Amino acid sequence: MHFHRRGHGYGNSGLHNPNLISRHIMNEKPLVGISKCLLGFKVRYDGGHKLDHYIHDVFGKYVEFIPVCPEVECGMSVPREAMHLTDESGEIRLKTQRTGIDLSEQMFSWTKKKIRELTTSSLCGYILKAKSPSCGLSKVKVYKKGVFEKSDRGVFANHLISSFPLLPIEDEGRLHDSEIRENFIERVFIVHRWHRLLEEKKMLSNLMTFHAQHKYLIMSHSPKLLKELGAYIATAKKTNTLKVYQSYYSRLCDALSLIATVSKNTNVLMHISGYFRNNLTPDEKAELLEIIDNYHNHLVPLIVPVTLINHYVRKYQPVYLEHQYYLHPHPMELMLRNHV
Repeated sequence: MHFHRRGHGYGNSGLHNPNLISRHIMNEKPLVGISKCLLGFKVRYDGGHKLDHYIHDVFGKYVEFIPVCPEVECGMSVPREAMHLTDESGEIRLKTQRTGIDLSEQMFSWTKKKIRELTTSSLCGYILKAKSPSCGLSKVKVYKKGVFEKSDRGVFANHLISSFPLLPIEDEGRLHDSEIRENFIERVFIVHRWHRLLEEKKMLSNLMTFHAQHKYLIMSHSPKLLKELGAYIATAKKTNTLKVYQSYYSRLCDALSLIATVSKNTNVLMHISGYFRNNLTPDEKAELLEIIDNYHNHLVPLIVPVTLINHYVRKYQPVYLEHQYYLHPHPMELMLRNHV
């Protein structure tokens, strides 16, 4: 089994060659689809872009992007007439705002081909442009006879989500929220490790190792679903291994979709601290409990107790904790655990 080591697999940023998507399985960095304008490409209807500096400059160092612009790639020009969604007798259509030209079939035809292409990849996540009529994850305005009627998803985004129901998908607007950003990026790296697991021989013992390494990470999202996953694996010996993998992954994604709260993280930290009960001096135990309590009371960020625990892991080397992804779920440089 491949064990994570600090710094492993994280290198310089890069854009993915779309011709190599199907050969990406064992890439060192997670493969993330993204609306092209968020990387600074001038593909917007007005000839501009929507560069997101955190996504491009920070997150981009540790993943490999597949930049996609549905509107340009389906054959539209830059610049072009702005578009919006319209409700035509209950059917959502993509039309130009001023001239009312229906571009739905052009977009639908390209989208089907793109989804098939993405299905052959080891995609680990997707970042969409908020409120776009093609890429919007939610809150995309839909008009009926020129009057705003409701909000919906963009045309491409709707097909993407339907085709990849378990994939971590967010828009850049929601990623400005620190908890949502941490949850999304953490899931991207977990999905990447899952793809690596699938490249190994499918054995129940390999799946059990994966589960054990992610125990406290799953607990931080849902103690209830952690117990259910553990019980499922323990009783799955007579079930087809492929079905076990599929069922496990679906339940894992359900657990990880829940936000890891301060209360749930505190519970994890207390469980982990129990591994050092025979190693720490009374003063060290008191200090660790005080720092965990300070985190619980929103006085220090999560990185503070985790850093101290990692110090004790290096010092006392408890084997079980050495391979817990909870203690190093993603590159520290992303600073996802630095907020209070």
